[in-house]
Amino acid sequence: MQRLYDFLRRHPTGVDSFWAVFLFGISVLTVAVQEEGGQDLPGIRSEAVIVPVVLLLCLVIALRRRMPEKMLLLAIGVGLAQLVLDVATTAANFAFLVIVYTVAATGARWASRLALAVGLCAAPVAQLRWPEQDSSVLGTVALMIFTSVPFALAWVLGDSIRTRRAYYEQLEERATRLEKEREAQSKVAVAAERARIARELHDVVAHNVSVMVVQADGAAYVLDTAPDQAKKALETISSTGRQALAEMRRLLGVLRTGEHQEGGEYVPQPDVEQIDDLVQQCRTSGLPVDFKVEGTPRPLPSGVELTAYRIVQEALTNTRKHGGPNAGASVRLVYFDDGLGLLVEDDGKGAPHELYEDGGADGEGHGLIGMRERVGMVGGTLDAGPRPGGGFRISALLPLKPAH
Repeated sequence: MQRLYDFLRRHPTGVDSFWAVFLFGISVLTVAVQEEGGQDLPGIRSEAVIVPVVLLLCLVIALRRRMPEKMLLLAIGVGLAQLVLDVATTAANFAFLVIVYTVAATGARWASRLALAVGLCAAPVAQLRWPEQDSSVLGTVALMIFTSVPFALAWVLGDSIRTRRAYYEQLEERATRLEKEREAQSKVAVAAERARIARELHDVVAHNVSVMVVQADGAAYVLDTAPDQAKKALETISSTGRQALAEMRRLLGVLRTGEHQEGGEYVPQPDVEQIDDLVQQCRTSGLPVDFKVEGTPRPLPSGVELTAYRIVQEALTNTRKHGGPNAGASVRLVYFDDGLGLLVEDDGKGAPHELYEDGGADGEGHGLIGMRERVGMVGGTLDAGPRPGGGFRISALLPLKPAH
């Protein structure tokens, strides 16, 4: 049955042609039976006149979906010819109902309005042209109204089908548009996530590897003369490497949706409280750092805490890279009522400001560019540049948005 239904849907003109032939046969048979029965019916009943009319009305049925407006005009022309030539109505006049429905459902708007007007006038005009014998005026009026109802219902049904199709087309168009927007948003989200992971990896690698390189150079320098210092440097390298692996494992874990990472849970994201550990690690690696907290510490949004930690980490990494020997740094963390302030300064020889912007001496990092992106994501401001008399200063203000 499904194959038959699909076949009929693919060949609508063939289906309409079948019903046209069927209607033609019914009409001719009805006229022949009425003539043989000798019934006294109104209108001309000659086959020479009726057959062409029936053929044209059946043609309206056959081609109604291919050219609905033209078939409506043909039906109107045939109806007018019947009125003028006094050709009797037959079963083929059912084509008027069909074409009214078709034009209302699929035809142009002007054709739909014309079909409604002609359909409502067809039945009264037919009753006036071929009135019922022995019928009162009230009965004739009632019959006009009764025979006009099918045309009105056919038009209403066709127009409702048109509205329903338009509604479904609008829904499909909206669904397609939303799907395209969703794909675009997904691409934007993926790009943003990749940029975030890239910043995180840069901060992890730049800081921890820098510490490991400094410690490795120091260990190699004092390996023969001070084995204890060399051992301590190697232990620092080991702990720093483990910390870097833990953070990288956490970052890479977000790329493995649904997978369980072997080797335990991921470490949490760094926060403001871990800045003290970061400073201690820098001091252990040989970089003197003065760290002070001003104001009353309190819980902060996770995005602000991570941004603050990464700014301090990147600033101290740049000091280690570009500050030169005997460089020192200071970190100030200030809690305001409506924000968190950061001030990181060093007294090293520094490097050209353009070098920081481009990402470091090796040209491979992202330096201040990553800092500005992080600060911008939380709606803050960042100011960075050389200090008068030497060194470098990084100042940032991170706003604290009230919770809703």
